Amino acid sequence: MGSYLVRRLGGAVLSLLLVTIALTLLIHVVPGDPVVKILGPRATPELIESVRAEMDLDEPFPMQVWLFVQGAVQGDLGNDFTTREPVTGQILAVLPNTIILAVTGLLLATLIGIPLGVLAATHAGSWLDRVTGAVSIAFTSLPTYVVGLLLLLLFAVRLDWLPAIGAGDLADPVDYARHLILPVIALAVGWIGYLARLLRASLLEVLNENYVRTARSWGVSERIVVYRFALKNALIPTVAVLGVGLGYLMGGAIFVELIFTRNGLGSLAQTAIEERNYPVVRGTALVIAVLFIAANILADLSYRILDPRIRLDDEELV
Repeated sequence: MGSYLVRRLGGAVLSLLLVTIALTLLIHVVPGDPVVKILGPRATPELIESVRAEMDLDEPFPMQVWLFVQGAVQGDLGNDFTTREPVTGQILAVLPNTIILAVTGLLLATLIGIPLGVLAATHAGSWLDRVTGAVSIAFTSLPTYVVGLLLLLLFAVRLDWLPAIGAGDLADPVDYARHLILPVIALAVGWIGYLARLLRASLLEVLNENYVRTARSWGVSERIVVYRFALKNALIPTVAVLGVGLGYLMGGAIFVELIFTRNGLGSLAQTAIEERNYPVVRGTALVIAVLFIAANILADLSYRILDPRIRLDDEELV
């Protein structure tokens, strides 16, 4: 396990380096002079040169990458071009809202999607299986922003049950939870259907394994066979995609935050893109990449704990 973790951390560092290079290259692929586009056509040559030096654009490209990496390792992602405030501080101020939204969405999808998958697999071929299958496909087919708009129109505008915009006050758990309900549901709906279909297929495959048939032949009750023997192995593919799912939910959270006007990485990035505030765009993109990679590493470690065969394969490679 230790050697595998070292390899994964090495791969994560390499991935982040490639992301850093891509983000540094981003400003150079914008047509025209990026500093002129930020400042406008009336900027003086002195101001343009000053801003170019401040953003390290007067340095060779390899040095720009090195300066960004050096600053990021120290927690310095540069300064907001508009407010002159540190980008790191702005990200840390809104990051909890995005993380809470994504993690809660994944938790809701897991709590609903896994039972639906078990229900469908244990009643395979029945009307219950067909209904859960139709619901799962419908949920998976609905884009996040469509679900968000429908929930907003129904529960916030028409029925006036829940707040329409804002993230609420984190110091007031009740108010924060009320603002969180609709965004979380909008974010989780698609993954509820996906996890349900994934677990159904995996559980049906495991239920046909020889050890399950042996347990049944010995008179073990079906509940014990399903929930004690089969479900643990069937969950391995599901756990494997949860890390990827958290990363995708981070991306989906951006659209949800825009729909419900929540303070988060999504709204911060959107404002920065509109203002062509390159340091903020680069900083938020790097943080999202770090969260995505960290979630994948945690998922890999989780399903290696669930399946001893994977740990044995790792030991043989050492």
